[in-house]
Amino acid sequence: QVQLVESGGGLVQAGGSLRLSCAASGRTLTMAWFRRAPEKEREFVRRISASGTTGYADSVKGRFTISRDFAKNTMYLQMNSLKLEDSAVYYCAASTNHLSGYNIWGQGTQVTVSS
Repeated sequence: QVQLVESGGGLVQAGGSLRLSCAASGRTLTMAWFRRAPEKEREFVRRISASGTTGYADSVKGRFTISRDFAKNTMYLQMNSLKLEDSAVYYCAASTNHLSGYNIWGQGTQVTVSS
């Protein structure tokens, strides 16, 4: 079974930047980032398909960029102009077939934005 490993989280000041990585151990189709802040529901952040088509949540429009290195089976999330409300555990997710949606999840990486 494909496994996902996130990295790149940490502590950053508001207005700063971080880049998250998600390495997959095998082939995936659409990959995505989700996040969950304390006492909030998990929310979608950005996604990228196997063809490179992307989608985003309005809350990160113009600030977060998603990319993918297909040769390395790795997805990236470049986060700029970070805000306090971006603090959350960020999860990488992937689909490995066309029927089951996001069926593989990473363990999560903490992003904390300080004032």
